[in-house]
Order: sequence, then structure tokens, then C-alpha cells
Amino acid sequence: MRSTVRLRILITCGVLVAAGVGGWQLLPSDDVRKDPITVGTTDEVTSLDPAGAYDAGSWAMYSNVFQSLLTFKPGFTTPVPDAAENCKFVGTKLTTYQCKLRDDLTFAGGRKVTAEDVKFSFDRMLGINADVGPAPLFPTLTKVAADGQTVTFSLSGRDATFPLKLATGAGSIVDRTQYPAKKLREGTTVEGSGPYVLKEYKPGESARLEPNPNYRGALTKTGGPVVVRYFTESEQLASVWNTKQVDVTHRQMPPEFLSKLGIEKDSTRITEAQTAEIRNLYFNVKSPSPMAKKAVRQAVAAVIDRPAIVTGAYHGTVEPLYSLIPQGFNGHSTAFYDRYPEPSKTKAASLLEDADIETPVSFTFGYRKDATYGAEAAELKRQLEATGLFKVKLVEAEWKDFQKAYVKGDYDAYPVGWLPDFPDSDSFTAPLVGSGNAMHNGFASSKIDSLISATQQYSDRGAAINDFEAIQAEVAADVPLVPLWQKKDYVLATEDVAGSQYLTDGTGIWRLWELSWI
Repeated sequence: MRSTVRLRILITCGVLVAAGVGGWQLLPSDDVRKDPITVGTTDEVTSLDPAGAYDAGSWAMYSNVFQSLLTFKPGFTTPVPDAAENCKFVGTKLTTYQCKLRDDLTFAGGRKVTAEDVKFSFDRMLGINADVGPAPLFPTLTKVAADGQTVTFSLSGRDATFPLKLATGAGSIVDRTQYPAKKLREGTTVEGSGPYVLKEYKPGESARLEPNPNYRGALTKTGGPVVVRYFTESEQLASVWNTKQVDVTHRQMPPEFLSKLGIEKDSTRITEAQTAEIRNLYFNVKSPSPMAKKAVRQAVAAVIDRPAIVTGAYHGTVEPLYSLIPQGFNGHSTAFYDRYPEPSKTKAASLLEDADIETPVSFTFGYRKDATYGAEAAELKRQLEATGLFKVKLVEAEWKDFQKAYVKGDYDAYPVGWLPDFPDSDSFTAPLVGSGNAMHNGFASSKIDSLISATQQYSDRGAAINDFEAIQAEVAADVPLVPLWQKKDYVLATEDVAGSQYLTDGTGIWRLWELSWI
């Protein structure tokens, strides 16, 4: 049998359980190689400017080259200081949050990091408010003030999740002398104070990162040099893995490839984790899209067969999801299963007939170019058209073009994967179904907004469970989206690499510094 590690990460408990460890080293030896470790991924960096991106690939880069005031330690869900010396809410109202910045931080260019840089970074991000930027993550942030080394955030309402948001890529601190205040920075360089320095970047191809000798923060040490290679499709990533052109892979290998892991004897090390990554089918609810009519959205929800998607396009590497909030998070429910327990043409037809909607309903379905996503789209088209109630036009696009298109409202329906910004259920509600949501589908509900605000007032997050369940019931009734699946996460590494089991834990941080040669 091959040497294999399978790790299951339980995010909500902060527990890391290892099983099936073969006879190989987990720690690097004293005689360490100096050449870079090569990591392959299909995630894409939308923008090197943290004010301009709100996606997993970009934030993975930010967690290595920028610092936020707070960060997450592996396996834990409570943030700890990174660029900050300490942070706390002022008073009991949860509307004022204050951080004292460390006094020994410098940017890659050598300039000292100040509280004014922190204020600038947030003011700039909110002011630019890029179409696919992270501004929607901070709807309650009204003012940022800097005084000496102290930064004070004023909030419009109680928000117990605010410290968690600071620990994300949206909280990246940039050099105010190097970034324009009112527009995104262009080019292929960054000015951050993170554990790595970006030495070379070729958009869509590769990034070379080297340890930052001047880094000071939550990490006690940084790792070795790393080269990240970017691939547009999972099949390309599988090909370079099979030909030993990369040492580590993460997001996304082809599901069929992953489903066969363990069948053949080899020396691959595998980290398998139950993650909070989900995928939803979003609807453009803006007129004149046919999805502006609730009955059409409900009818689609009534006929979707998730198990067929799971076993077909994804070969069992994902699990059916019937709620906005995935398993492992407070407030997870089965709201969509409760309302639409089995695929039903009869129910869908009744919904459309009662709303006096002529069939078949024609609509456009956009998806990101990739063989797996194409198979998923084809299966959904098959399911919907088999009822005779719908006519689906599939539209394929590269990732950046796909993002721009759904922001503009070019698609009536479009599936998008989602990783939580921070380990809290709020990361699945406010940015996805709150007013001005990150999916730009035009959905807004005063009742849901009120429930979201209610969940944010509790320091004890367990006290928000009832409100989270109520949000999901409303979403299942109004159907601005349909949850499709929850994913397992896989990291593959060669036998020469240590630390791959710590690369990711679902908090959105990509810990390249944990990788080392054995």
C-alpha cells in the first residue's frame, strides 16, 4: 500500500484528527533542499490589489503577501493578533472596535507600517467599492480613525463578527504611498508586510514567493521559497501532477481522478478534509429575466436532483446540500429538503400554472469553463428540460469573463462556488443573501436583512441559531439561490514534501509557509 495521510478537519470544533498514517516523516530533516516547492492550483488570482477581489484564489495569495490586523491559527476559529498587538471591542454595545498596531512592522519596500496605512486600506477598499471587491463584507463599517498606533472602527450596529472579518483577505494592509486612493493598482507587484514577498508574477501562469526576512506577526517562522502554478482547468492540473511537474496540488483536481485515489499503489500523500466549501445556483432576480418571477425559481428548485449531480459530474467527491449554511456551522438546517423533498415535475408544473407562467420557460445558464463544471451544467440542463417545463441555453466563459458577465446580469442563472470568508455562519448569509450581496443577482429582502442584523448582535454565536434557521427558511421560500453541494477538500503532495496537511483548514488562509522539503 502507498504512504497515505487522510486528515479530517472539523472546523467548528478546532479539532484536527489524523488517521491512516503510513511510515514516512511528517517533519523536515536537517539537510533541507533550497529549491522552491511547486504548488499547482486551478484557482485564479483575479487581482493582486486586495481592494479588487473577493475570491478564493486572490485571498489565498493575500494571506501570504499581506498582513491583516488579525489572523487564524490552524484549526481554530477565534482570531489572534497578527499586524496588531491587541484588539478588542470598546464597551458592551459591539459598535466600536479598537486595535493597537505592532510597532515593528515594515512593508516589503522597507517603509514602516502605521495606523494611517490601516485606515487608508479600509477607506480605500470601501471607497473604490469594486464590482468584485470585498466591500460588501463590511456593511456596518461607517468610520475608521487612526491615532498614533491605534485604529478605531465605528460600526452602525452591533456586529460580533467584525473581528472575524478583519482576519480575512479583505483586511489586507497596503502601503498608502504605493497604492492609489481612488482606483485599483495595476501591475504585477505588491507592497505588503506578510510572511512572503512576491518576487515574480505572471498573470494566469505562475507566482514566485520568497520568505520575507522582515516579517513580524503571529508566525514564529516563515517557510521556504514557493512557486505557485495556475491552471485554467482541473484536467491540466492532473496532467502536470501525473508527470511530476508539481510537488503539491490544491483546488481543483478532477472528481473522477480523486474518486480513484487509493486504488493504485503510489507514494502520494493525501490530505482529505470536510470543508465548508459550497456551490449554489444563483438566479438573476432583476427584470426582464424570467427568474424575476418567484414561481419560476421555485419550480427550478422543485426539480433539481442533487444526488444525480453528486454521483455524476462529481463522482461522489461532494455531498448534496439542502441549506444555505453547510454542515458543521451554527444554524445548519435542511430548509430546501423540507420544502422540496424529492425532485417533482408535478410540483414544478403546479407552481408555474398557479402563477400563470407559460411553458417552457427559456433562460440562459452561465458557467465557468471547466470540464467538471461543464458536466454539472449539462446535467442540470438535462434535468430541467426533461420536465418539458424549461428550455436552457448554456453559456461557457473563462473565470474572469464569467465574473464580469454575472455582475452585469448577462445570465439568468449561474452556479458559483463559495468558501466562507471567516469561520462563522454569517459568512454564508450577509454576503450571499443580504442586500447588495456579493453575487450581484439583485436580490434584497428586508426580512432577511433584519434577521442577519439579529444574528450579528450575539457574542455567543450559539444564541444566533434560531435566526440563522429563520433566514434559511426565508431563502427556501423566496429562492434567490438553490444550494447544490458541499465539498470535501483534497491536498496532494509528493513523498518529499512535509506540512501539506496544514496548507488549508477552511478559514480561507493558504499556509504556504507550512510546506517544506523532507
